[in-house]
Amino acid sequence: MLDKMSSNQRLILALAISFAFFMGYTTLFPPKQVSSELNTSIETKTSLPTGSSSSSGTSSVDLGHDISSTSSVQSDNAILATLTGENYVLSIDTLGRISQKEMLEEKFADDETGHAKLVADVGAKPLYIRFADKTLNQEAMTTPYTSDVKEANLVDGHVSITLTQKLSSLTVVKNLTFYADGHYDINIKLSEDKRYYVYLGMHPTFADKQMMSVEGVMVDTGDHLINIVEDGDASSMTSYNDVNLVSSFSQYFASIFYSLDKDTTVKVDRDRDDNPVAFVEGLQDFTFNGYIGPKDYLILEGINPDLVHAIEYGWFTFAAAPLFQLLMFLHDYVGNWGWSIVLLTLIIRLVLFPLTFKGMISMQKLKEVSPKVKELQAKFKGDPQRMNAAVMALYKKEGANPLGGCLPLLMQIPVFFAIYRVLLNAVELKGADWILWINDLAHMDPYFVLPILMGASMYYQQRITPSNFTDPMQEKIFRFLPIIFTFFFVTFPAGLVLYWLMNNIFSIAQQFVVNNKFKAMKKAKEV
Repeated sequence: MLDKMSSNQRLILALAISFAFFMGYTTLFPPKQVSSELNTSIETKTSLPTGSSSSSGTSSVDLGHDISSTSSVQSDNAILATLTGENYVLSIDTLGRISQKEMLEEKFADDETGHAKLVADVGAKPLYIRFADKTLNQEAMTTPYTSDVKEANLVDGHVSITLTQKLSSLTVVKNLTFYADGHYDINIKLSEDKRYYVYLGMHPTFADKQMMSVEGVMVDTGDHLINIVEDGDASSMTSYNDVNLVSSFSQYFASIFYSLDKDTTVKVDRDRDDNPVAFVEGLQDFTFNGYIGPKDYLILEGINPDLVHAIEYGWFTFAAAPLFQLLMFLHDYVGNWGWSIVLLTLIIRLVLFPLTFKGMISMQKLKEVSPKVKELQAKFKGDPQRMNAAVMALYKKEGANPLGGCLPLLMQIPVFFAIYRVLLNAVELKGADWILWINDLAHMDPYFVLPILMGASMYYQQRITPSNFTDPMQEKIFRFLPIIFTFFFVTFPAGLVLYWLMNNIFSIAQQFVVNNKFKAMKKAKEV
């Protein structure tokens, strides 16, 4: 059957099958998540460097202590200080860590846990200090910090807090300044020079996590070379220097360390579930910055322009980043993310129209010469070489390009995946309404209206698009594609389905233009 299909038909079929397989596999075998049955004390066990050397040339050290064997101080998880912002509540516990940050905005509400909580219940928490010396570390794990601030309000500005831990041979002081936008300044001072590490913290996995969204640890080094270790893929420990930022991120949120000295060593190890664990090697007097909150572009850019690199688009960053910039530009004028997506789709279709036009005209010509191609195939049935030569000569004579319809499709593939990555990761779409029943573009359409319209528009587009099927089975397969795509798009974010629906509608409009143009060209040729 496949040998009777045109190259364009084979390409479309291959893409459809690949898309269906990828979506089906992701649905049946979702990414591994942090087990909720792990030790419910503060930390999970991590395989920290044992007899390894950092890239900065420091001596090897044994950090083989099991973090999960914690003390009553950790189990009690007593809160030292509570900071209240306009849309969040941040708490600091007795081990001098950011114990939790709870988002109060309704759009971040989790169906299972209520308000979104940005620090995982298990695993290392932000600002946790671990010493290389086992004895000292054990004492530090059982000695609570004290704080000079118990409660504070961040709505009107910033708050400075001093946390102090007095050990038998060492005093640790953390001077922290928290700001209303979610970032904070960190200065750690030790009374003596000891080797230690500061943990970035583990991100939580939310119940409404979308398919194909990436979670894990990102390290941005040098000239913004992005290194990503996804959850479930961490293997051996890796060290980095010249780090712009290190981020432990989920779909919409991140815990970030930035403004690190170029000589600072950042390490990424793994926990028992092969999830990445990030930490930085500290100094006796150690200063840097942190952030914990949503990956909102304007917030991150306002804090530090380098932080926008924490918004991850994967392989399609080269297309996704400028598309998101254009989407924000449109939103500034329209004031609605749904209509911004509609306008963005229109702009993309207009930019690609010259290529699309040529491809559509080529498909019309292929349909016109299809009967002659069948005649040549029957005439030279026993001589494939002569048949191919005759068919190519016919194409050349009629001005039909068998590959002409492929290029527009190939151009749309990176655009589609780039748009998908943008709409999947854009926290700005959380809680963003469009029309009537669509009150959150980051969630699926609750009434399935958009997916059904998308499938219907895809079916109608097939009806008006010329085809040259030679096998009834091929045609049946293609007729089922709208149903298959509708099935997969049912659970997709409404913003992405809106893009695909509008893309179909604009494609239908373009097809009408091309069909009329081709008829006019054909009449002029006959005259």
